[in-house]
Amino acid sequence: MSIGTVLNVLRDEFPEVTISKIRFLESEGLIEPQRTPSGYRKFSAADVERLGHVLRMQRDHYLPLKVIREHLDAMERGEAAPLPVVGRQRTPDDAPGQPEGRTVARIGRAELLAAADIGEDALQEWESYGLLAPLEDGAYDAEAVTVASLIAELGRFGIEPRHLRVMKAAADREAGLVDQVVAPLRRHRNPQTRAHAEARTKELAALTVRLHAALVQTALGVRLP
Repeated sequence: MSIGTVLNVLRDEFPEVTISKIRFLESEGLIEPQRTPSGYRKFSAADVERLGHVLRMQRDHYLPLKVIREHLDAMERGEAAPLPVVGRQRTPDDAPGQPEGRTVARIGRAELLAAADIGEDALQEWESYGLLAPLEDGAYDAEAVTVASLIAELGRFGIEPRHLRVMKAAADREAGLVDQVVAPLRRHRNPQTRAHAEARTKELAALTVRLHAALVQTALGVRLP
């Protein structure tokens, strides 16, 4: 399969995946597609299955790429490989005595630049508009790759970073609304209730994204595939 075909296959489960993200995962050694004599990538069914595992472990378990690679390599060697648990980061909603928050997958600044195929000047400009922001340790959430890739794609249509501030503001308001709904669940003493907050957050986020897309389509009078 070509990289475009792989993208179409994966987007049913991972709608935010991009060609840049697939290339980045290849550069990190997560997949090794064959190359034609002219240099084009050719993915096997096994490559696509492995990509699905990688994206799933990032999305559902927030594992760093190095940990994912070691885990999958061990599985391919036939070794018993329980899903690893890495260091966790406490979220602002965690009260003292509660279990620590979810693990946040991170990438470095150089990795982000390579994955999104952008320069340092572009990244600094995007940060100045609040479209991207590093974490406290200077690294970035892995989702920053998707954000950077989409900003770059929009730029090819003449949409500049300053134009995207309204989108960022809308996203922040939508996230705040979801957070208001789930915050009481996160602060609950019952661990099962706190765990339910994560599932509820994902559900509300998905509904919010769908509504946003539908409203944009209605306003433009178009229907996206």
